[in-house]
Amino acid sequence: MQGNRLAMALALAFPLAAPTALWLTGAAHARTPPLSAGIVSPDAPARSLGIVTVNSGQPTSLPTQIPTTMEGITREQIEQTINASDSEDVLKYFPSLLVRKRYIGDYNHAILSSRASGTGNSARSAVYADGILLSNYLGNGVGALSFPPRWNMVTPAEIERVDVMYGSFSAAYPGNSVGAVVDYVTRMPTRFEVHARAGYTSQPFDLYSTNATYRAWESSASVGNRSGELAWLLAFSHTDSDGQPLTFATRLRSSGTPGAAGTPVTGAVPGLNNAASPWYLLGTGTQYHSVQDQFKLKLAYDFTPVVRATYTLGLWQNTSQGTPVSYLRNAAGQPVYSGPININGLAFTGTQALGGGDFALTSQSSTHTMHGLSLKSHTQGTWDWEVLASLYDYAQDTLRQNAAGNPLPGAATGGAGTVADGSGSGWNNLALKGTWRPDGLRGAHIVDFGAQQDNYKLQYLTSSIAGNWLADPAGPLASKVQGRTQLQSLYAQDAWAFAPRWKTVLGLRAEQWRAFDGLSAFSASSALSYPSRRENHLSPKAALSYQWAPDLVLKASSGRAVRMPTVSELYGATSTTNSQFINDPNLRPERSWTTELTAEKDLGNALARLSFFIEDTHDALYSQTTYDPVANRNISRVQNVGRIQTSGLEVAYSGSDVWKKGLDLNASVTYADSIIRSNAGFVSVPGDTIGKQQPNIPKWRATALASYRVNDKWTVAYGVRYSGTQYRTLNNSDVNGYAYMGVSKYFTTDLRVRYQLTRQWAAAFGIDNLNNYRYWNFHPYPQRSYTAELKFDL
Repeated sequence: MQGNRLAMALALAFPLAAPTALWLTGAAHARTPPLSAGIVSPDAPARSLGIVTVNSGQPTSLPTQIPTTMEGITREQIEQTINASDSEDVLKYFPSLLVRKRYIGDYNHAILSSRASGTGNSARSAVYADGILLSNYLGNGVGALSFPPRWNMVTPAEIERVDVMYGSFSAAYPGNSVGAVVDYVTRMPTRFEVHARAGYTSQPFDLYSTNATYRAWESSASVGNRSGELAWLLAFSHTDSDGQPLTFATRLRSSGTPGAAGTPVTGAVPGLNNAASPWYLLGTGTQYHSVQDQFKLKLAYDFTPVVRATYTLGLWQNTSQGTPVSYLRNAAGQPVYSGPININGLAFTGTQALGGGDFALTSQSSTHTMHGLSLKSHTQGTWDWEVLASLYDYAQDTLRQNAAGNPLPGAATGGAGTVADGSGSGWNNLALKGTWRPDGLRGAHIVDFGAQQDNYKLQYLTSSIAGNWLADPAGPLASKVQGRTQLQSLYAQDAWAFAPRWKTVLGLRAEQWRAFDGLSAFSASSALSYPSRRENHLSPKAALSYQWAPDLVLKASSGRAVRMPTVSELYGATSTTNSQFINDPNLRPERSWTTELTAEKDLGNALARLSFFIEDTHDALYSQTTYDPVANRNISRVQNVGRIQTSGLEVAYSGSDVWKKGLDLNASVTYADSIIRSNAGFVSVPGDTIGKQQPNIPKWRATALASYRVNDKWTVAYGVRYSGTQYRTLNNSDVNGYAYMGVSKYFTTDLRVRYQLTRQWAAAFGIDNLNNYRYWNFHPYPQRSYTAELKFDL
């Protein structure tokens, strides 16, 4: 069946239009960015007077001049040091970054967090792969719908290197780059090559009354070659993953009534919720089994020695089943999923009785395609240019779920439910870029400029099913949301070496944003159309660097970013069995000024960096999810938060052959004080968010990764990740982070041992969360997980 679906999707995919795989030029090479300090790649971005320049034969979406802090990692370092089952895993040890990945193949909640942007703000970072936009700006964060980057379109085996640019200091990117820009560069062959990988992960998991082992199997293969002017690559990957339980059915003790009503049950687990209120955990609500396939075709053709065309086709398929398990047992020892219940003399009846929303079954099926096309010159002379186009399409995307009045066990075989269809949603991007070097490659000025257009379309139809929710076609309309946004931009950026030890980068970005075709409806007769909107904004950028000493550079960067509301935030009102999202068509854009002062010192075999950063954001766009115990559902509401100020300090170190030959060390520590200064809205009472810490931003976080090359066959790596206390709510009322719906601090350690069996074969064994730390970000993170992999490279 999977093979048939793949063939059908390929047939659908090829007629569609195209995204981008860029090919980048720049200035001379120097030191590799910090995370790659131990392994210098010829394609690595380089530093000159503190400004990163890029001169690469590999595709990349980065501009030629980068006026801000940048970190990177190479394919060799990933293989030797990181247990990477998904592409987002390679970001584990980058300073100030966190991806909220809950299990292998997490396709709907793995959101990137940066210095001043939490794991609920996916629209405040930009993720690209070979120039193709993977960030999903149809919405922000997770709620009734989820909008993480499409990490699954890149496998770890494809990656040649990854670069991360911090802050909104480049005019080449929209306001969504305010947190960070992640650029994946994937492999393109220069000769005939074959690669294959098989991986296995086992996670013993013990929480509440769940005690089980969850496993994942992964395999990937690629083949490619270069013949004359044409290079090609075919790649395929398959993942079969069982994740740990993610949600739990609960009841507050205070919602029970003393008495004998309801079915007496045993098995309820007493505990405290994130606000430290007593409750019972009644069972697991969601545990995903996901099967995913990814196919990729890449073609590169050199029309002349200085003009290259590149095409990328990506196809991703996913089938996922969410399965609940009740902890409750009746007097006969049978599981209880529905009806009035009685726990230790407390009756839960009426609206507190169990229903289909407590133990919801889900079945999701998705086929997504992406295309990329670029044409670029790389003369390294006075002029260079490129044309880039990209398309990401939800060719098919449906989510089925049993209805609230159709509980288990009957729901397992059919009955009433809903089907939500997001097919036809997606985005496309077009960019025209140029580089002008009036005095040649080593001249005083290098000017990057361009024009861009980005279009986003969301359409999400939820329909009722009266008969069999598992298989029947869509019935009457339950809810419908749709809308579009468009961003048209012009930008220019000049890197000017105006004195022997000085360099500045000055840029300006002009944007026109439109929102239109907005509609939401909860019945055929209740459709609400929204008027179109149009806004214009200017975002200046500036950076100044000074070579204080031969081994010390000082740099200051500042920039404005305008993050426009997404389609879902404006129009995406949805309501399902156990969740609801409340939109706002009048949201104001989020406006941020970010400033960074940096000192970088070259230590010979290492690079040390100290950065002081400030971010001042007005009208911050925030979606806050709270649990309504009466309705027994999660309610998400999007709003503008008046002003959030963040100031912090980041220290990063990267060295090779530290203390001993073969020992590499990367480490970082970040302090961030992120406070809500003004807000007309509130959570419980007016003013309750003022002076509170921004959600999902810990004051302290740290990473360290040490690797030791024992000899030419053995490599051992040990990693550490730490995050301090943080909150999920705007009023910081969730004082108990170690609970379902809470956000806890964490300290985890990871181990990886790799052995090069022969020139072609390599094996690795790893343990993630070696110390088995139990930590949370609304959902429980994985506990100790054992990994093994076998690789073949020809």
